[in-house]
Amino acid sequence: MTSDALFSAPLLADALAAGTLVLDGGMSNQLESAGHDLSDELWSARLLAERPEAITEAHLAYFEAGANVAITSSYQATFEGFAKRGIKRERATELMALSIELALDATEEARAKGVTRPLYVAASVGPYGAMLADGSEYRGRYGLSVAELEAFHRPRLEALAYVGPDALALETVPDADEAEALLRAVRGLGVPAWLSYSVAGDRTRAGQPLEEAFALAADVDEVIAVGVNCCAPEDVDGAIETAARVTGKPVVVYPNSGETWDAEARTWAGRSTFATEEVRGWQEAGARLIGGCCRVGPEAITSISQALRAS
Repeated sequence: MTSDALFSAPLLADALAAGTLVLDGGMSNQLESAGHDLSDELWSARLLAERPEAITEAHLAYFEAGANVAITSSYQATFEGFAKRGIKRERATELMALSIELALDATEEARAKGVTRPLYVAASVGPYGAMLADGSEYRGRYGLSVAELEAFHRPRLEALAYVGPDALALETVPDADEAEALLRAVRGLGVPAWLSYSVAGDRTRAGQPLEEAFALAADVDEVIAVGVNCCAPEDVDGAIETAARVTGKPVVVYPNSGETWDAEARTWAGRSTFATEEVRGWQEAGARLIGGCCRVGPEAITSISQALRAS
């Protein structure tokens, strides 16, 4: 059952055609602010097994802040990653399903608290490098073929799609080759998806021109939006223009705060450059899913929501 079945909300694709929706913010920073230790290769996915109620609370905080769409805690949830921790395949499948169920629980709690706007759940599908937990998700170029990457992604896409989220969030993709693999793997699953690259300037993290990278999704019917996330806020404007022009699809954007992740030290450095007053311009340029990624919390999501709903 999708998140808003009882409220007769439009399908996510139809909602994007009609207007702009607000995404949530960073899951990890919300969990850390609540006192949870995420210094682990599984990152927030570890809490699926150890503290699932904390994940529901994090989703609820974003719904109460004004978000329409919750992105699940399955970014680093992979069969291979769980296996490294001694978690067998059957249990790993259960934990992936749980990531969606916890977000659905949050929609019910939000309804009980009086939230009436349409609410959706997107199942996060992070890149291959997220499983490695060595920062390679910000570089790409893993030395694997498109076929090998497709074989890695397809089983967990199937596991997530089986539960029936409103969408699959193919996110923080650093490399056009991996995007091609994900686009192959998502075909025939019966669940719409968005494709979101991690970028530096006008190129993917692996160095491919965004025009070529976005073009891969232009004719893929399953893809209902394309865009960027986990990037600097100043990279968003150019990406929106390119994505809209190349694909003709709604654009999704959810940048970081502007701080920089130090993979070796496993900490953030620098200062925030995220300015919520920019979101009106993003909307006017074609963005239809707008939120935040790492280090963007509920207060910023409230500001985004207020800015967009005042337009």
